[in-house]
Amino acid sequence: MIRVGIIGATGYAGEVLTWLLNNHPNVNLVFLASHSYGNSPFSSTYGNFTNIIEDLCIDTVKVYDNLDNIDILFTALPSGKTFSIVKKALENGVKVIDLGADYRLKSYETYEEWYNITHQGKELLKNAVYGLSEIYREKIKTSNLIANPGCYPTASSLALIPLLKHKLIDTNSIIIDAKSGVSGAGRKASTNNLFIECNDSIKAYGDAHHRHTPEIEQTLSCEANENILLTFTPHLVPMNRGILCACYSNLDKKIKLEEIYNIYKEFYNNELFIRIIDKLPETRWVKNSNYCDIGIRIDQRTNKIIVFSAIDNLMKGAASQAVQNMNIMYGLPEQTGINLTPMFP
Repeated sequence: MIRVGIIGATGYAGEVLTWLLNNHPNVNLVFLASHSYGNSPFSSTYGNFTNIIEDLCIDTVKVYDNLDNIDILFTALPSGKTFSIVKKALENGVKVIDLGADYRLKSYETYEEWYNITHQGKELLKNAVYGLSEIYREKIKTSNLIANPGCYPTASSLALIPLLKHKLIDTNSIIIDAKSGVSGAGRKASTNNLFIECNDSIKAYGDAHHRHTPEIEQTLSCEANENILLTFTPHLVPMNRGILCACYSNLDKKIKLEEIYNIYKEFYNNELFIRIIDKLPETRWVKNSNYCDIGIRIDQRTNKIIVFSAIDNLMKGAASQAVQNMNIMYGLPEQTGINLTPMFP
């Protein structure tokens, strides 16, 4: 059994991660840690775990004393809060999967510019592997530190990488229009996330400076083998969970939609959780699952391609992709513990 600890277990991503790992056949969930709810039963925060997980959450400072009891630590903390515990865990021979942003960007200068936080784990960046499971599987297998991708970057990158690999688009023309449910903002109290502020409305945010922009650019630049700058605009929509991305770019040549679909189906041919579909993706068909649905359209009049992708931001965009990465690290079938049919309604 894989002995697991979770720090940040009472956030939305941490709760979903707890739900998945509690049902994982190869996992022994050793401890759940929380800054806000330390010394409280996990089920008192999330009543769905009543009579299922009644253990007390430990305070985050006690995680240091429990590292000898686990094999892998999942960190689901705000940006800038993981540096000390990740260093200590790795020194103790504990593998780490970080669901936050602290190890996603290879350049600490870029991290500090976009997050306005001094990076205190610079020496770890060279060994951190970006955990986009379908793309970096081989590197994930041998890594001790996984930077789990953000939700928007997961949906956007999976949508665009096949086009870049086949050099089909003008890389200076990429525009990503993305929409997310309110859970993407986390569980912290915020006026902007109150029901009355979000319901019956939609709004853009990030002001051309959303923190996921450099993460998307880094991944796409790596896969295209050239420097890519793009326009990324996220929107908040009044639903609990889900992300829909519409990725626009100019085609470099005339090509039929059927040919594009064949390229995508071949590229993701052996991937369990990528579904290339004829219809346009909808968030309701991936809810509560690790699936990413991708649909494609070509505007023949303007010679533009639009790739649509849909994921559950708390699953493929966070917790279930983290479990998928753990499975890869330990040589387990990737679908173990996350082979869930999307839930509807």
